[in-house]
Amino acid sequence: MHVILALVGVALILLVLIDGFEAIILPRRVTHRYRLTRFFYRSTWSVWRRAGGLFPRARYREAFLSLFGPLSLLVLFALWFATLIFGFALVQWSLQTVIQTTVAKESVPPVGFATYWYLSGTTFFTLGYGDVAPVSWLGRVLAVVESGIGFGSIAVIISYLPVLYQAFSQRERLIGLLDARAGSPPTAGEFVMRLARAKNLPAADAFLQEWERWAAELLEIHLSFPVLSYYRSQHDNQSWLAALATVLDTCSLAMVGIKGVDRYQAQLTFAMARHATVDLAMVFWTPPQTPPEERLPCERLQRLLSALAESGCDSCELGVAQKKLAQLREMYEPFLYGLSRYFQVTLPPIIAEKSGVDNWQTSAWMKRTPGIGLLPSTEDEHFY
Repeated sequence: MHVILALVGVALILLVLIDGFEAIILPRRVTHRYRLTRFFYRSTWSVWRRAGGLFPRARYREAFLSLFGPLSLLVLFALWFATLIFGFALVQWSLQTVIQTTVAKESVPPVGFATYWYLSGTTFFTLGYGDVAPVSWLGRVLAVVESGIGFGSIAVIISYLPVLYQAFSQRERLIGLLDARAGSPPTAGEFVMRLARAKNLPAADAFLQEWERWAAELLEIHLSFPVLSYYRSQHDNQSWLAALATVLDTCSLAMVGIKGVDRYQAQLTFAMARHATVDLAMVFWTPPQTPPEERLPCERLQRLLSALAESGCDSCELGVAQKKLAQLREMYEPFLYGLSRYFQVTLPPIIAEKSGVDNWQTSAWMKRTPGIGLLPSTEDEHFY
C-alpha cells in the first residue's frame, strides 16, 4: 500500500510538471485531450458562464465574465502548487522518511501526514524554518528536488505574466483601431461604407495587409497562451472574436464584388483569418454550428449597395454574387458561431441595421452631439 501511495504521489508531481510545461513553456498547440489545464478551464468556465447568466443586465454580466480570465490563472497556479506540495508530502509519508522536529527532539518515525505536509510546504516555498527537517538521505534528496521545483516554478510564473500581458496588448491594438473605422461593435458593412463615403476604397488594401498579420499573430498568441482567449476587451461592445468576424466579412465582400479593393490581398487575409478561426475552434473543441439568425438580410445588403452607388463606387457585381458570398460565409460562420456560444460573445452583423455611436465619440461626462466640432455624425461626409 505504501508503495502504491508513493507512486500516486510521483504521478501527481509528473502530471503537474508536464501540464505546466505544456501550458507555459511549450509554444505550440497540445493535441491530447486529457490535460489538467484543459479539464480545469472547461469545467470552471462552464460553471462561471452559467453564473454570469443570472445577471439580468448585460453590463454586469459582461463585467462578471471578464473576471474569469485573470482569476482563473491565479487559481490554476494555486492548484499546481497545492498538487505539487501534496504529491511530495504523499511520497515522503508513504516511504516514512525519517525527519527531525525541534518540538519532539527525536528523529524516529512514525510521524503523521500533517507533519510531512508541513515539511513539503516549507520546502516548496523555501521558507527554511528548520523546525521540521529530513534526516535520511532519501528525505534530503526529495527535499532538494522539491525546493528546486518550487523555486523554478515561481520564477517561471513571474516571468510568464509580463509576456502574457504583452501578448494581450498586442492583440487589442487592432481591435482599438477598428473603432473609428468600422464602428462599435465593428462591422464589415460600416467599414466599407465609411471608406466609400471618403472615396478612398483603395485604402482598404493596407488594412487587409495589417489584418492578415493580426490574424496570424492572433492564432500564434492563442495557441501559445490559450488563457488569453478568456481575456475580454476593454469595452463591452468589442472583442477579438468580433474583430475576427469583421475581418472575414470584409474579405468576403471584397472577394465577390467591391471594385477598388485588391481581391488577391483579400484572399490572402481571408485564408489566414479562416485558418485562425478553424484552429481555435479545434483547440476549444467547439464544433461548427449554424447561426440561428441570418447575418446578412437582403435589405441590409441592398442598403450597402445603395451607399456604394451613391458614393460613385461600381458595386453591381456584389448584387449578382450573393451565391458566392453565401458559399464564402459557410466556410467560417459556423465556426465563429460555435466559438461565440462557448465564450458568450455576440457576433456582430455583417451590416448593422443602423449606424451607431463609436466608443471614441462618447464619455461619462459628454454625450455624442451629431455634427458639432470633434463629435461628427457618421453621416458627415467631411469626416469619413
